[in-house]
Amino acid sequence: MAYIFANTNPKRKMTNDCVVRAISLATGRSWNEVFWDLTDELYNEKETCMDANKIWGKYLEKQGCRRFVISDPYDSRYTLRQFCKDNPKGTYVVGTGTHAVAVIQGDYYDTFNSGSITPLYYFFVEE
Repeated sequence: MAYIFANTNPKRKMTNDCVVRAISLATGRSWNEVFWDLTDELYNEKETCMDANKIWGKYLEKQGCRRFVISDPYDSRYTLRQFCKDNPKGTYVVGTGTHAVAVIQGDYYDTFNSGSITPLYYFFVEE
């Protein structure tokens, strides 16, 4: 279980694109492909932004991913690091309500060390 720096943004920008990065990393799809897919989803749903949980959640479900809620999501003692320890195998997109992170085989991939954040839900990505 380790933090691994990862930025799939094609211009390597450090921007508020965590949803696109996390989905790209977890699914193996390019950042551009995920960005445009979410843009299409946004257009179809008439939502305000592509990082709205409803938009990217629906997108992942269409990709065959299953959503699960953390049993006690407001227990701030439960962290992303603990989620990784509890889930050493598999691929996940973990959501906090304001951030998304890819977890692959117990490691978490992000542009900063987000291990102390509290996960609220996750999507299991079928391999």
